[in-house]
Amino acid sequence: MLTVTTVNVNGLRAAARKGFLPWLAETAADVVCLQEVRAEPDQLPDDVRDPDGWHAYHAPAAAKGRAGVSVYSRTAPVAVRVGFGSAEYDASGRYIEVDLPGDGTTAGLTVGSLYLPTGEAETERQTAKYRFMAEFRGHLDALHERAARTGGHALVCGDWNIAHQETDLRNWRGNRKSSGFLPEERAWLTDLLDPATGWTDVVRSLHPGVEGPYSWWSYRGKAFDNDAGWRIDYHMATPKLASAATAATVERAPTYAARWSDHAPVTVAYTL
Repeated sequence: MLTVTTVNVNGLRAAARKGFLPWLAETAADVVCLQEVRAEPDQLPDDVRDPDGWHAYHAPAAAKGRAGVSVYSRTAPVAVRVGFGSAEYDASGRYIEVDLPGDGTTAGLTVGSLYLPTGEAETERQTAKYRFMAEFRGHLDALHERAARTGGHALVCGDWNIAHQETDLRNWRGNRKSSGFLPEERAWLTDLLDPATGWTDVVRSLHPGVEGPYSWWSYRGKAFDNDAGWRIDYHMATPKLASAATAATVERAPTYAARWSDHAPVTVAYTL
C-alpha cells in the first residue's frame, strides 16, 4: 500500500502555527506534496523544514513570499528534480518531483508536486498561465512516455487551479468567465485526460458522477459552511497506477475554525 497526500498550505509557516504539524504527525501518508509554501527553507522552523521521519525537499520561488512547492517522503528518493526544463518557470516555485525506488517486485514511481498559476481572465496573468500549461504539457507527455517504456509509474499531485467539469465547483454558472473554469483551461484538461493520452484524474475515477468532493473553499462569506467549493487539487496518474487506486478522501476540516489552510488535504491510497 502506498498513500499519497497533496495539499495547498496557503503559507507553510502560517499553516504550521494553525495545525499542520499535528496533522503531519498523525497522517498515514507515505508521501506528502505541498503547494504555496511561500517561504525559503531557512525561514521554516526545523520541525517543518526537516521533520523527523521524513525526507523533505523544497523548491522556493525566486520571488520572495510567493508560490513554492515541497515534497515530504518517508522513503529516500533516488533522484530529486526542481522544475521541468522551463527557462521561464523553473525558478518560480511551481514544480518539484522525486523518483522513489521500486522494491524488486514493483516498479519505481515519480511523484510531482505542482502549483499551476492561478491566472486572471483577460489579463497577462492568464496569458502566462497558458504559457505554463503549454510547456508543462510537454513534461507530462515525457513522464507518461517514460512510465510506459520502463514499466514504472508517474503521479503529478497538486493545485492545478482548474475545475474540469461543472461537478467540480458549486457555483459553475457564475464562474464561466472566471480563470479556473474558462473553456480553454477545461479543454486542456479534457485533452490530457483523453484515454489515448493516458492520464487519469484519480479522485474523479473513484467518485464518479457526484458533485465535488471539493478541496478549496474561499475564506470569504459562508463558502466553507455551505460547501460552496472548487475541486482543483488533483492526483493525475499514469494508467497502471490509476488502476491501483483503492480509496480517495478529501480531509475536510470539521469546522471553519479548525482549518489550517483554505484547501483540504486530498489523500489517495494505492495498492501496488
